[in-house]
Amino acid sequence: MMNYQKYRRNPVIDYPEREWPGKEIEKAPIWCSVDLRDGNQALVDPMVVEEKIEMFQYLVKLGFKEIEVGFPAASQIEFDFLRHLIEHDMIPDDVYVQVLTQCREELIARTFESIQGCKQAIVHIYNSTSTLQRDVVFHMDRPHIVDIAVKGTELVKKYAADFPGKIVLEYSPESFTGTELDFALEICTAVQKTWGATKENPIIINLPSTVEMNTPNVYADQIEWMNRHFENRESIILSIHPHNDRGTGVASAELALLAGAERVEGTLFGNGERTGNVDVLNIAYNMFSQGINPELEIGHINEIIDIYERCCKIPIHPRHPYAGKLVFTAFSGSHQDAINKGVQAMKERKSEIWQVPYLPIDPADIGREYEPIVRINSQSGKGGVAFVMDTYFGFKLPKAMHKEFANVIQKISEKQGEVSPQQIMDNFKREYLDQKEPLHFKKLRIEDLSGDVESGEFDTKVIVDYTLAGKPGTFDAVGNGPIDAVKRGLQITFGMNIRVLDYEEHALQNGSNAQAAAYIHMMDAESGRVTYGVGVSSNITRASVRAMFSAVNRLELVKGV
Repeated sequence: MMNYQKYRRNPVIDYPEREWPGKEIEKAPIWCSVDLRDGNQALVDPMVVEEKIEMFQYLVKLGFKEIEVGFPAASQIEFDFLRHLIEHDMIPDDVYVQVLTQCREELIARTFESIQGCKQAIVHIYNSTSTLQRDVVFHMDRPHIVDIAVKGTELVKKYAADFPGKIVLEYSPESFTGTELDFALEICTAVQKTWGATKENPIIINLPSTVEMNTPNVYADQIEWMNRHFENRESIILSIHPHNDRGTGVASAELALLAGAERVEGTLFGNGERTGNVDVLNIAYNMFSQGINPELEIGHINEIIDIYERCCKIPIHPRHPYAGKLVFTAFSGSHQDAINKGVQAMKERKSEIWQVPYLPIDPADIGREYEPIVRINSQSGKGGVAFVMDTYFGFKLPKAMHKEFANVIQKISEKQGEVSPQQIMDNFKREYLDQKEPLHFKKLRIEDLSGDVESGEFDTKVIVDYTLAGKPGTFDAVGNGPIDAVKRGLQITFGMNIRVLDYEEHALQNGSNAQAAAYIHMMDAESGRVTYGVGVSSNITRASVRAMFSAVNRLELVKGV
């Protein structure tokens, strides 16, 4: 048995007055990308300057107005990168670059050196405040930890006084989730007052879930408690920086937004230390799916993936929310059927509101395509095969035919796994369209008998040329319409006892070169066996006769060949 007793539960807070469970997310937060700092430091092969520039420019294109570009005082590469951005005038006027530094004078001095010439910047200072780190890392009590933060704030304030651009201070009590709330409030308030934050010159107080230590509701309680106990609340921009150690970073962020957070720091696709930072795109697409403007230009996910994978050298998981190759794909037969019906209902109703089972958003809205939605394997059903035939090839199979053809594909998938759309079409041709042996329809001539006294009850005569096992032959017959006449001719000529149970047709394409597809549901009255035949032609009558011959061959009704 696993030794679970070596662990203990992280404490929750007694906070019965919580209000966040009754709230809803109504607008997008301020987004801050930390891809170039937190994301980059977690890469096996960190980005070089050229890749950082490409990523920065793309983050700007996506609409991020705050971008943490690095820890320039601790890394020459990050220092040089920031200088390149500034000296080449690559930072738009409405974008804040954010620089991270510890609360030490030499590092803060170097940080201000790195941002010289920048019109506006966020200087992000931090120190760890958790009970564990105070004990085992710093060996300091609360007053000493507060003193570090206050002195760091004083230093930023000193250097900012001589800086010609605008400086916004951000303070993070690192390991906030492991810090006593009263102490977190004490140290944040000390920094807030030292900075002299006002409504016109607010401070960013960033409360990171540096390590996820409990369920998301506990983080939300912590955020709401801080939000309600801050002094001079209007002078604070309340920010969060969730990590994903428990796999609930997105949930933690969303609940924290309910609890009063106004700003989210995260990365594209959740790249970051250990299990990663919170996935900003995931949260943004979640908002989009609820009819909320995410305020990011994220309607082209394949392009985002391409740049991310190239710069970060990390592949996107095929089941990654919204971005994975398989997330808009259904293998389950019941899912496929529901998607098919949902899409058809949308078309029929001409609805402007997206409502399709199993698809929370329209894949086309984020640059994905409909083609991958339904893929066929051994778990698929009749609805999925019908969807592929319709979506890819325009064949709208009659409902009663779905199972018959799906059984054909099922046998293939059980042997080889996934079956491609082209394989499905190839087998459709083999099973139906190319069923020309032993009886092959060649030519049809139709005579109108209406008004002909000798024709009796029938109004149509057909003359059918065919080959039987390669030998040519002809029969003529009368009936009520071409299909009935051909059926009677087959019965008389070949001694068949067949019944046409159903008949459907539709155009395969529009225009003067349109072809028609016809489907004949036929029964052998002697054996009770039934099957479908399918025919295609630019002439609907010829398509119908081909379908009839297809069904006869599938039922193997021609004897003695």
